[in-house]
Order: sequence, then structure tokens, then C-alpha cells
Amino acid sequence: MQLQEGKERFIEAWGTLGSSWGVTRTMAQIHALLLVSTTPLSSDDVMEKLQISRGNVNTNMRMLVDWTLAHKKLIPGERKEFFVAEKDMSKVVKSIVIARKKRELEPMLRLLDDLTEVEGKDEEAEGFRHVVKDLKLYSDKADSALDALIKVDSNWFFSTFLKMLK
Repeated sequence: MQLQEGKERFIEAWGTLGSSWGVTRTMAQIHALLLVSTTPLSSDDVMEKLQISRGNVNTNMRMLVDWTLAHKKLIPGERKEFFVAEKDMSKVVKSIVIARKKRELEPMLRLLDDLTEVEGKDEEAEGFRHVVKDLKLYSDKADSALDALIKVDSNWFFSTFLKMLK
């Protein structure tokens, strides 16, 4: 397989994988393109390589910067903004975990807190509160585990994780 074909396959696969992270396919494809690029890319470069609109590039690039998966790179003498991806995979994983936790888990925890206050003394209300309580218990454990993952030293975590896999 030639390098260009490998890059194209990676960009397509990363885009598909991004859907399971809760991001758009396009956002993940732009991230993949930045990951495999050896030089900073402008919005025009991304538009040309991925055949997408300027608005789509700008929106998704802003999201990548917000998630700290990419950052702006100033090039002296250039008026355009250029972008590079964060290439430290431990930082990438942490950024994704932080963003997903904030977008998905934290709102669910707030909702579950509210739902524990459902009134009623009948069997149906008791059953509902029991389900909510159990779900909240496991959600709190997931939240604690994610907090620990975010705080842990990356090298320690990955070396420990790899030892567990062996």
C-alpha cells in the first residue's frame, strides 16, 4: 500500500470512529488529516483535501480547538490561520474523555439527581426510584473512574494498561 492510500484509509476510518465518540464524521476526518500532516494546514488546505465547504471546515476546526485536539499555528508572513493536531495520544485520549464527560455524563448525573426526587409511595414510583438510584450509582462510579483517568500520569497509565493486556 502506498503512503497516500494509507493516509486516505486512515482519514476515512478515523471519521467513522469519530461517530462513536459523539462527534461528526467530518470533525474526525479533519482531525485525522491534521494528525497525518507533517506541516500546519490552513482552512483552504483542508477544504481542498477533504472536498468540504469553508463553513464546515471553520465550524469543525473551532470544535477541534475547543476540545484541545488541535491548535492554531502562526506562520510569519502569512495572513491565513494554520492548524496542527495534538499528536501526543495520551493528551488526545484525555481531551476526548474530558469533552465527552462534560457533554454526556455530567448532564446525565444532574438529571438523575433530579429524578431521585420523584414523588409517590406506590409500587411504580418505588420501582422508578430504584432504577434511577442504581443507574446513578454506576454513573457516579464511571464519573470517578474518568476523573482518575484524567488526573493520572499518562506514562504510568499506559504502561500499566499495556501490562494488563499482556
